[in-house]
Amino acid sequence: MAEKQFVKEIADMKADFPQWYTDVVLKTELVDYGPSKGTMVLRPYGYAIWENLQHELDSRFKKTGHQNVYFPLLIPESLLKKEAEHVEGFAPEVAMVTVAGGETLSEPLVVRPTSETIICSMYSKWVNSYRDLPLLYNQWANVVRWEKTTRPFLRTSEFLWQEGHTVHATEEEAMRETLGMLYLYRDFAKEVLALPTFIGRKSEKEKFAGADATYGMEAMMLDGKSLQAGTTHHFGQKFSKAYDIQFLDKDGKHKYVWQTSWGVSTRLIGALIMAHGDQRGLVLPPRIAPVQAVVIPVAAHKEGVVDNAQKLVARLENVGIRVKGDFSDNSPGWKFNQWEMKGVPVRLELGPKDIEQGMVTIVRRDTLEKFTLPLENIEQSIINLLGRIQCDMYERSLAFRDAHVRTVHNMAELKDALDSGCFAKVVWDKDENCEAEVKQQLQATVRVMLEQEKPFQKQCSICGKPCKNPVVALIARAY
Repeated sequence: MAEKQFVKEIADMKADFPQWYTDVVLKTELVDYGPSKGTMVLRPYGYAIWENLQHELDSRFKKTGHQNVYFPLLIPESLLKKEAEHVEGFAPEVAMVTVAGGETLSEPLVVRPTSETIICSMYSKWVNSYRDLPLLYNQWANVVRWEKTTRPFLRTSEFLWQEGHTVHATEEEAMRETLGMLYLYRDFAKEVLALPTFIGRKSEKEKFAGADATYGMEAMMLDGKSLQAGTTHHFGQKFSKAYDIQFLDKDGKHKYVWQTSWGVSTRLIGALIMAHGDQRGLVLPPRIAPVQAVVIPVAAHKEGVVDNAQKLVARLENVGIRVKGDFSDNSPGWKFNQWEMKGVPVRLELGPKDIEQGMVTIVRRDTLEKFTLPLENIEQSIINLLGRIQCDMYERSLAFRDAHVRTVHNMAELKDALDSGCFAKVVWDKDENCEAEVKQQLQATVRVMLEQEKPFQKQCSICGKPCKNPVVALIARAY
């Protein structure tokens, strides 16, 4: 009865997915609401996921030659205004500091919504010769965007992210960087987050303000909606001309550099919750879970149980498993529910009978499968199990996604696909009127263009007219 009551604290995900999400985020103590409108406080468990994510990504960045830097939070307004398209795109979300030290500032300072402007102003000082290139820099930082509608992790007034900003001598090199980072994100999502994604180019309407081209990574959530999980941008020379970033090339001529930018944020934690969770709460992939295994003594009052459980924790710790022993005075049933809700991949239950038989009871969080394993060589058994869970979670998520993607030939089929909680693949002629029609009638958007896929018909799936330059596009309702 206690178990049922515990789960009732989380809304039914099939009846009210948004409320289920909010319940999970708050009850697993990932975050709490901040005192300022639209902000969140990352609690230890939530921040630990971010730290693991950050560590995994940062090591990949450094292996590809990127270095970390840090730029100021406050940006002179005049810098933001140098690139017109960029400032227009961010104007509604910008927060300003106009008073400091009790005095009105001579020039307002923008609270960083993104860092292109201040970074470009510094690059214009640092880049002089072809010998200075490329600059492969990344920043881990917070940004502020004054959002009207907020939800923890998905959209908040302040959030954490990384933003890469690179400078190159040629357009070809910049494009390689843009696509290379897109593939890096895709592989990270698959290997670490157990998250299958679609990657491709964004439409002109959906691209980043000031970019020549934007590429996105889209992930399917359990309610059939898409979540933009990361983006990379090819800036061309727009920013380098606006901020006068030139270099003396080998041929003795001054040239403008080519630039890129790319980033992911704490939004990825929202993706983890909504792509893998279930009615009991979180289900975390082992590679990102703050606690990979929890040891729970059963009948702890009996002689030797706690002592053996502590030894089991130490054994697992010694081989690098992120393990926790729950030696609190809560009942075993309460502990089982608590750690299930927190999404810990493996639970080890150790009682008098287990000890007597030289075994330990195992419960997998992803499948709730229960079985026993010998205590002998338990370290390697758990390492192997965590690896198997990681792979199984990806395969399950991939199967779910693929079962919810439809190829559609007209607007009626498109509406049916979206209403059924599916992504839709359409043939599109990149016509903005068709794009606007989808948004207005179906509250959906072109997420990415799948330019590697061959069009399956000659007519546009949206308007029915013959296409001159058809492309396969992914349409979905999105967060």
